Amino acid sequence: MLKIGLLGLGTVGTGVLEVLEQNRAKIERRAGGPLRVARALVRDPARHSGKPVELTTRAADVLEDPDIQIVVEVMGGLEPARSYMLEALGRGKAVVTANKEAVAEAGSELFAAAERGRSDLFFEASVAGGIPIIHALKESLAANRITEVLGIVNGTTNYILSQMSLKGREFAEALAEAQAKGYAEADPTADVEGHDAARKLAILASIAFEARVKPEHVPTQGIAGITQRDIRYARELGYAVKLLALAREEEGELEAGVYPALLPSEHPLSAVHDAFNAIFLRGDACGEAMFYGRGAGAHPTASAVLGDVVDAARHLRMGGRAVACTCYHPLHRKARGTTPRRHYLRLILEDRPGVLAQVARAFGDQGVSLTTVLQKAMVGELAEVVFLTHLASDVRIEAALGALSKLASVGAVGNWLRIEGERG
Repeated sequence: MLKIGLLGLGTVGTGVLEVLEQNRAKIERRAGGPLRVARALVRDPARHSGKPVELTTRAADVLEDPDIQIVVEVMGGLEPARSYMLEALGRGKAVVTANKEAVAEAGSELFAAAERGRSDLFFEASVAGGIPIIHALKESLAANRITEVLGIVNGTTNYILSQMSLKGREFAEALAEAQAKGYAEADPTADVEGHDAARKLAILASIAFEARVKPEHVPTQGIAGITQRDIRYARELGYAVKLLALAREEEGELEAGVYPALLPSEHPLSAVHDAFNAIFLRGDACGEAMFYGRGAGAHPTASAVLGDVVDAARHLRMGGRAVACTCYHPLHRKARGTTPRRHYLRLILEDRPGVLAQVARAFGDQGVSLTTVLQKAMVGELAEVVFLTHLASDVRIEAALGALSKLASVGAVGNWLRIEGERG
């Protein structure tokens, strides 16, 4: 009998207990023998009365118990979760975690502790809930040189953008609906500003490109500036607006970022709606592949956690170690804003002859060529005009916008979004 200690018994911890009980025979058969959750660390035992597990408010009761060989951390947050995991790994216990913040911020420290303790660290549930992307990158796709990871990895923002696209909601209305359904927190900052997605991308990029990537290496932009106008104009032009997490390696340089972007409507990620997640990647041997599913929730996340528990149990019973940290490759980070890509810009301009020529000249002076110019609506006495560009770097677009801001004929920049996912 292998004993498990739970750190946390909230939504995910409760899901772990439920799925383990529901599929116990199959899980134990694959784990090579019986499993039992022996003890769970909670803040308030009264809130969890009736749960089929011994409760404690002392972390030491889990971490120092020699009979507990697998510690499952589902508390969330950097501390004290990080410290608890370090202690468990140092004591030779296998650790399974769903904590994206701790893995993204302290992954190297956790792996070093696992190496010293001759223990294992598993973190499948830290990215994209029930989607088995970590295992795929570390093992199933190990023969590949991954060149690009492009993902929708935050269910809250995807739900908001889906409501804006499919039901015509404005951002504030869609956010309120996401909060009412429990998809968004009362303080949605981490989601709508892209910080949650940046942590997940840091983990994915570290594995995919075998290089240490931390959240501070990921430039991040949220979706609060997306309007119904942008959604509608993008659709008319054959695109969908998505919050993308992107990491790309080219000639030994790594580019990473999280930002809202236009995707061609035929791209597989454009059809990912509501709170679902998906990760699209390219490998030199496998070609294109996409992983799709529920990115959060009690049972999808518990599925990933218990898959890791099965691996941990098999290693403990049969010997051997899990794949350790592979983040050793010395990739250089690409200079920010230097990758050529196409862009969408929505400008508010004076509606008079010669203005479009002035705007085109400002773009041209910075080496930005325009492919599409569409006047969409009037805003009072001003015209709303949408521009699509040929390939150009962010730096050139920023320079062009700086020049445009000095023109009296330019009332405002309505929005600027990158275009991703186009072939050729």
